[in-house]
Amino acid sequence: MQTKFKLLFIVTLMLLALGGATIINVSLNFRDYSIKGAVEKATMTAAVVKDGLTAHMVNGIMDKRQYFLNQISNNYDDVHSLWIVRSDNVIKQYGNGFGSETLRDAIDTKVLKTGEMLTEINEMTDKILLRVTIPYKATMNNDGTNCLSCHDVKNGDTLGAISMEFDITNMRSAGFLTILKILGLNIIFIIIVLILINHYVTPYMKLFSNMQEGITKAHSGDFTHKFTTTVSGDGKQIVSQLNTLFQKMQETFGDIKYNLATFIPQGCVASADPLYEAKTIIGELSDIYKFKKTIELDASKEVVYTRIIDILTNKFEVEHFAFYEIDTVKNTRKLIYITKETSICHDEVDKKADLCRAHRTKTDVISTDFVNLCQYCSANGDYYTCIPFTINEENSIAISITSDCEDKINAITTKISSIRNYLEAAKPVIESKILMSQLRDTSLRDAMTGLYNRRFLEEFIGTLMSQATRTEETYSVMMLDVDFFKMVNDTYGHDIGDKVIVEIGKVLLDNIREADLAIRYGGEEFIIMLHNADQKGALQVAQKVHVAFGALVFEVGNGETIKKTMSIGMARFPEDGDTIWKCIKFADTALYVAKTTGRNKIVEYTKEMSESGELR
Repeated sequence: MQTKFKLLFIVTLMLLALGGATIINVSLNFRDYSIKGAVEKATMTAAVVKDGLTAHMVNGIMDKRQYFLNQISNNYDDVHSLWIVRSDNVIKQYGNGFGSETLRDAIDTKVLKTGEMLTEINEMTDKILLRVTIPYKATMNNDGTNCLSCHDVKNGDTLGAISMEFDITNMRSAGFLTILKILGLNIIFIIIVLILINHYVTPYMKLFSNMQEGITKAHSGDFTHKFTTTVSGDGKQIVSQLNTLFQKMQETFGDIKYNLATFIPQGCVASADPLYEAKTIIGELSDIYKFKKTIELDASKEVVYTRIIDILTNKFEVEHFAFYEIDTVKNTRKLIYITKETSICHDEVDKKADLCRAHRTKTDVISTDFVNLCQYCSANGDYYTCIPFTINEENSIAISITSDCEDKINAITTKISSIRNYLEAAKPVIESKILMSQLRDTSLRDAMTGLYNRRFLEEFIGTLMSQATRTEETYSVMMLDVDFFKMVNDTYGHDIGDKVIVEIGKVLLDNIREADLAIRYGGEEFIIMLHNADQKGALQVAQKVHVAFGALVFEVGNGETIKKTMSIGMARFPEDGDTIWKCIKFADTALYVAKTTGRNKIVEYTKEMSESGELR
C-alpha cells in the first residue's frame, strides 16, 4: 500500500506544480496585460491633450488650457493626476507658464532630455499607481499642423511632456480573484484525478502487494502462497499463471534442500536463500563428481594425493599446509607434501602417529579453541587447523593447515566440511588404489621373505635402468647363494630350508638402505642392488651380509644345530656392463667363480671371468 500512497503523493505534487505554474503564468500575463492597457490609455490621453493644446494655441486661448486639463482629469476616473511640463526652448520663447507646469521629478527631466516615454509602477498597501510620462515633439504633418510655425525649434525637438498617474488598484483585486478561481479549479481537478487514480490503481496495488508477499515467501523456500486479485483481463491471467508456477515449484522444489543434504551436510553453504543454497550445493556436487571421475582414472594413490593437494591449493586457497599419510597398523606417519620447509609437528610424531591429537581423537584440532591444544605442535606464534580423515582400518590421512593470521585460519575452519566432502569422494578411490597396490605388491614380492621377487625385477628393471642412465646413477649388483643348500633340504627337510631362506631375507633387509633393493631371484639365490654405492661401500655391505649370515645358528631338531655359509658375486653398473641385466649376469658369473673356487667367499667380477673358460 505504500506504493499506492507514493503514487498518489507524486501525482498530487505534479498536479500542484502544474497548477502553480499555471497560476504564476496567468498572474504574470494578467499584470502585463493590465499595465499594457493602462499605457495604451495614457498614450491615447496624451494624444487628446496634445491635440487640445494645439487647438488652444491656434485659437489663441492658451490661457484657458488649465481648465481643459482639469476636465480631462475629472472625466477619466482612472486618471489619478495629470500635468504638463515645458521644455527649455518653450520656456525661453513663451515663459514658464502656470505654476503647475514646472518640472516635478527626475522622470520629467529625463523624458525632456531623451525624448523617450517612461513608465513607473508605485505599489502601496492600499493602491497601485502607474506613472506614465510621454514627450511632445515638434512635427510638421501633412494635415496642416506645423509646430515650427509657432515654436522656435527644429523638427523633432521636444516641446514638453505630459505626465499622468493611473490608479490600477483594481488590477490587483481582479488578478487575485482570478488566481483564486484558477486555484479552486485546480484543487477540484486534483481531487477528481486522485479519486479516479485511487479507484483504478487500488486493485493493481493490492495485486502488487499480494505478489510481493508471495515472492517474499518463495525467497525463503515457501511456494504455498495463493495469488488473488479483483483485476480482470491480463492481470487475472497473470495471477492464474503464477499460481500454476508456484504449485509446480512447490511440487518439484519442496524439500530439495534437505534431499541435497543427503550428499552434502547442511551448514556447508551459509545462506538464507534455499534456491541459492541448492544451486551452490548442486555446483559443489558437480565439482566433486568431476573430481571423483578424474581420480578414478589415476594410476595410483600418490596421483590422487596430488589431486587433493591441488584442490586445497586452488579451490580452497589454502596457502600453507602439510599432507600426511598414516599407517594405523604400524602407527607411523609419512609426509607426502608440505608448502613450508619444516612441519609444525614434532619429529617423533612420524614414528608414533598417535601422538598427533587429531589422528588419535579423530576430531578436527583448531588451535584457537584452547591454548597449546596439541602439545606435539610447535606453532611458533602461528595458528593451525588439523583435519584427520580415516581411509580404512589400516590407513588414514591428516591435513595440517597453518597461518600467521587468526582470521584466515577461522575462514579455513568454515571450509572444513567442504574439504571433507572431497576427501569422502576420494576415500573409496584411495582405498581401491591401496588395495590394488597391495595386490600388486603381493604379486611382486616373495611370500616367504617379504623381498621383491624375480617378476618385480623383470617388470621394473627397464625403468630403473632408464632412470639410472638419465640421471647418471650407479648400481652395485650382488648375486648371493647359500652353499650346499640342497643338503639342508635333503638332510633336515624343507621346513629347515625355509627357515634358512627366511633368515636370509632378514639379514638382507637389516644391512641395506631404503634406496637399495633386495630380491629373491629363485630358490636359494638372492640379488642385492645397491643404489649409488662405490666399490668400497658395496664390498663392505657384502662383507656385513656374509658375516651376519655366517653367524646364524639354525636348530634342526633333537638339540642339534647347524650353521651355513654363502657365496657372493659382485658386478657394477655401468662400469662392468651397459645394462643392469648384463651386470646381473656378470654377478652370477662372479658367484660361479666363488662356488668353483672354494665357496664361502665374496668375488668381484672381472672381464677375465667372461673370457676364460677355466674361471667359469
